[in-house]
Amino acid sequence: MKNLNERSVRILASLGLILTTMIWGFAFVVMKNSVDLIPPTYLLAIRFSMSAVLLALLFHKNLFAADRQTILCGAILGIFLCLSYQFQTYGLKYTTASKNAFITTLYVIIVPFFYWIVSKKRPTGRNIAAAFIAVIGLALLSLQGDLTINFGDFLTLVCGLMFAVHMVFIDKFTEHHDPIALTVIQILAAAIINWICAPFLDGSFDFAVLANQSLIVGLLYLAVFSTTVSYLLQNIGQKYLSASTSAILLSLESVFGTLFSVIFLKDVLTGKMLVGCALMFAALILSELPQKKKITILSSRRIAVRGGRE
Repeated sequence: MKNLNERSVRILASLGLILTTMIWGFAFVVMKNSVDLIPPTYLLAIRFSMSAVLLALLFHKNLFAADRQTILCGAILGIFLCLSYQFQTYGLKYTTASKNAFITTLYVIIVPFFYWIVSKKRPTGRNIAAAFIAVIGLALLSLQGDLTINFGDFLTLVCGLMFAVHMVFIDKFTEHHDPIALTVIQILAAAIINWICAPFLDGSFDFAVLANQSLIVGLLYLAVFSTTVSYLLQNIGQKYLSASTSAILLSLESVFGTLFSVIFLKDVLTGKMLVGCALMFAALILSELPQKKKITILSSRRIAVRGGRE
């Protein structure tokens, strides 16, 4: 991206994150009939292991060039990534899928304020307004009327907090470390942690189920696209976008998940869901409106706004 101007870099980074949300949204369709065959922690362990092998083969030079600090930062990202998925998975056992999806994506609101705490850089009013509009859109897309709070909702809220921490740390770590190396290390760390936890959380596992053809297709999609491609795009994209903007872009996963479910699974698209989609895109447009202050590319290739991040 050295030869691109700052606006082109931002556009490419944004498109990368939107592609990520499309991949994650379609994953709901791909995995609908196969995830019940593998206990959740083993599923995560296999998914991240397959991705780690692929990433290591593709980017072994980046991995071998990583210094101790990069390895540490990648491991931290892997820990929070692993915790996020664990809390989300076990939260889903005790709450509905719609509430699980909505509460998870509350990181849209959490990220700007957590980034403020970490970086001492205050989010703009536009960031905060876009986040709240996005949450209203998410509520219309996800919630079906059951607004009670249960244990699963609490676990899912912790999941959202972990995703927010993960997102903010990506933003901070990619300032000084290779995003590709960070991606390889975080996926490898997540795989190792899940393999260690799997026997304690899920008991034994019959690997014979891996002979199921539809399951293999689902695992390949999760490993290659939902993990390898998506987290590469996220780590690289966040190097050039603010944490607040990245959170709103990534929350579009719920929009694409809804649209793909309507197209491929024949789910019914209601007027409420259409309004929710419209609000999500309105939040995206609001977050991406041009700044009044001049934008420059710093020597570290970080895009920033004079006087602070957007």
